[in-house]
Amino acid sequence: MSNHSKGSTQNMLEGNWKQLKGRVQQAWGELTNDDVDRINGSRTELAGILQEKYGKAQHEVEKEIDEFLAKNS
Repeated sequence: MSNHSKGSTQNMLEGNWKQLKGRVQQAWGELTNDDVDRINGSRTELAGILQEKYGKAQHEVEKEIDEFLAKNS
């Protein structure tokens, strides 16, 4: 994926965070309310927390985030 695409998905996550945060918690059940508050619409923060919680590589969580955003856009 190009950086341009990641930038547009970052904006989508930030712009729709209030609507998406509940869906983010449903999609990744290990996330706590504190995690969601920390993410606050940041794709980078979401990716980092997912790597930490699930022990996945960055490219894996990036793909999951892309798939999540495609389903929820």
